[in-house]
Amino acid sequence: MADETSSDLNNPALQPNGEDTSPAIGLISQYVKDMSFENPSAPAVYQWQSAPQLDVQFNISADGVGEDLYEVSLKIDVTSKADEGTVFVIDLKYAGLFGVRNVPDDQLQPFFLAEAPRILFPFARRVIADAVRDGGFPQLLLEPIDFHGLFQQQVAAQQGEALADIGAPVGEA
Repeated sequence: MADETSSDLNNPALQPNGEDTSPAIGLISQYVKDMSFENPSAPAVYQWQSAPQLDVQFNISADGVGEDLYEVSLKIDVTSKADEGTVFVIDLKYAGLFGVRNVPDDQLQPFFLAEAPRILFPFARRVIADAVRDGGFPQLLLEPIDFHGLFQQQVAAQQGEALADIGAPVGEA
């Protein structure tokens, strides 16, 4: 029977003092960073008969907040309007604190703009649903967002712009 342990000291898996150099990203904490719920037409709004229209906007940002620490924020603005006026407005900034170790720089942007928002969104969605319900309206469940697909579209658009810039005529001689 062969010995399955390796005594090769040049093996990259063996690090001095048990140091782990494998890439890792972990969610340390998540929290409501800022939130506003406005019900500007109360109490008349509860008697309006027209169906409200929703406008949902979102933005993602990532900021370094310390060594190997990043805060990813998901900003969601929801405005509900009816023929009679504004029903409600919600502004939510929901954030997560992520620890990053040994991750190549070219992999950080895809994580921060696609994977981190995917992790945070269900919790932000719940905060919005509860705020709308607590404001006296039927619960609002935002549709899931394909953050990976949106990120891929953004990358493709940026590559298309770069290719258009390369192919554009510089001038005539």
